[in-house]
Amino acid sequence: MKPGQFRMFRSSIAGVEAVAAETGYSFPKHTHDQFGIGVIERGAQVSLSGRGVVRAETGDVITLNPNEVHDGMPIGESRVWSMLYFDPRLMTDLLGDIGEGGTGEGELPSPVIRNGQIAARFRTLFSTVTRQDGQDAALRRDGLLLSLVADVMREQGHAEAGANAPAAIMRARDLIDDDPAASVTLADLAGVSGLSRFQLLRGFAKVTGLTPHAYLLQRRIQRARRLIAGGMPLAEAAFASGFADQSHMTRIFVRNFGVSPRIYADTTR
Repeated sequence: MKPGQFRMFRSSIAGVEAVAAETGYSFPKHTHDQFGIGVIERGAQVSLSGRGVVRAETGDVITLNPNEVHDGMPIGESRVWSMLYFDPRLMTDLLGDIGEGGTGEGELPSPVIRNGQIAARFRTLFSTVTRQDGQDAALRRDGLLLSLVADVMREQGHAEAGANAPAAIMRARDLIDDDPAASVTLADLAGVSGLSRFQLLRGFAKVTGLTPHAYLLQRRIQRARRLIAGGMPLAEAAFASGFADQSHMTRIFVRNFGVSPRIYADTTR
């Protein structure tokens, strides 16, 4: 893989996306609407996570939760990683199978895991997911998948989860989540939350890690990703997601995911 390259693989599991990257790119704060589990294959990085700022080095397992604000900066010139991204519905099923999460809601508890056995299991699963093997592949693959998630769930992080978000901010967030493509103003968000515009702006950033506008863009690009994966033409996906045009969507897409919407579409369809 050439430096600065992102590569998406065809996945043999519905609801799982496989990505490998070698890059010195520093990602700005952003979110995914998927769970993520991966391994730093070479180099190191420092990143914001749901547990604060963390450092991941060669051989470390890295994880993320849906809508968890994070960034990522290389330590040195670049780093290499492989990632599997899981649709939340698939993760709910997996957590139910392994007895975690109770109601089907779960959270990967540690953003960085230093465990060589888990890293090895991830690499085996990644290789299996990105190959088209024979009739017994699904049985082996599903066993690896359940074992990996179970191992990651058992690795409790050293930092505690943050406090529950205030209900007022959650009402504002829900207004965006209900229809990310809709036009919304700070006054709209303040009105539904019962806060002043300044209180809303300050509280929203404290709770989510993003300004309301940045959060809106994240929800829009996540919708666009799903629509593109479903086969919608790029220009239509941009419009349906609330972007001014396709070029605006493309800029946000590349900034978030490291690949263009066209490459993503060609890989996932």
